[in-house]
Amino acid sequence: MSSTPTAVIIGAGPGLGMSMAKRFGSEGFRVALLSRSDARHERYLKDLAALGIEATAHTADSTDRARLTSVLAEIARAGDIELAYYGPAATQLPVPLADITEIDAAAARSAFELIWPAVDMVHQVLPAMLERGSGALLFAGGLSSVRPMPMLGQLALSAAALRNYAVTLNAALAERGVYAGTLTIGGLIEHGDIHAMVTADPGHFGAADGHTLDPDRLAATALDMYRTRDRAEEVFDVFTG
Repeated sequence: MSSTPTAVIIGAGPGLGMSMAKRFGSEGFRVALLSRSDARHERYLKDLAALGIEATAHTADSTDRARLTSVLAEIARAGDIELAYYGPAATQLPVPLADITEIDAAAARSAFELIWPAVDMVHQVLPAMLERGSGALLFAGGLSSVRPMPMLGQLALSAAALRNYAVTLNAALAERGVYAGTLTIGGLIEHGDIHAMVTADPGHFGAADGHTLDPDRLAATALDMYRTRDRAEEVFDVFTG
């Protein structure tokens, strides 16, 4: 087993996922990328190798519990998982979003498909962290968890649940050597897939100018949260003011 700590990035994409990989990898972590498709894995690994970062890439749909559990176990056998980051995009929702006034119970339940994998991740990696008395759990969530955004419909419900899960874990683990925290994100993350979708069709989505966030800045904040452990949440809101 490697003595190098591992940072697992679940939902690795070209935006925040890769920024997290680069930031923690530059701090001496071995990086394990997880995403639904391996189509971009070769490029990701080349980019990380060029920075001197040791990395592996794994194909796993986070909603496939058996596959997610198997991959996390495989990664743990190669070295201790010191950081587990959960950040799958809302584009993975199985049905379109509807206004909050129009959703039914089935639509609401569909949004929680993004929450159960976060719980599965924690269930898989937390016992070893508690045994060592070391580790961190980080999550990326949406601004609708703290600010009413009716147009996001059922996503607001799951965003609030994920945020509550993260901050409650923070309170539960505070005296046990393991940190938990969440990035609450209100804005388009530059270089990410949603950003690319929006900017490709400004006539439909509107202009992205002034509504974007630098993923490197978010990743730097995540590293600071991991190091200082002085807050459970950091909010990024480009819509304020």
